[in-house]
Amino acid sequence: MSDTSLKALSRRSALRKFAVTAGGAALVASGARLARAADAPTKMAQKDVAYQPTPHQGQACSTCSQFEPPTGCKVVEGKISAAGWCQLYVKKT
Repeated sequence: MSDTSLKALSRRSALRKFAVTAGGAALVASGARLARAADAPTKMAQKDVAYQPTPHQGQACSTCSQFEPPTGCKVVEGKISAAGWCQLYVKKT
């Protein structure tokens, strides 16, 4: 083979390797982004957990381990009353 054909072959080979590497990196990055999105917890709707703004049998959101003062919850979406209750109640330890 002549010098010219060796240079062309090595340039072509280098470009091919670059394209494969760049494509692989893009796939890995998008896969990691999708995995993070899948790991993100999703909150449940208030109606799905029978949320009510009043206590139930002495249980209230303010004594639940899921409650995030002043009006949040780790597992239920929307505004939550400290005096409220839902089926996912877990007493603070």
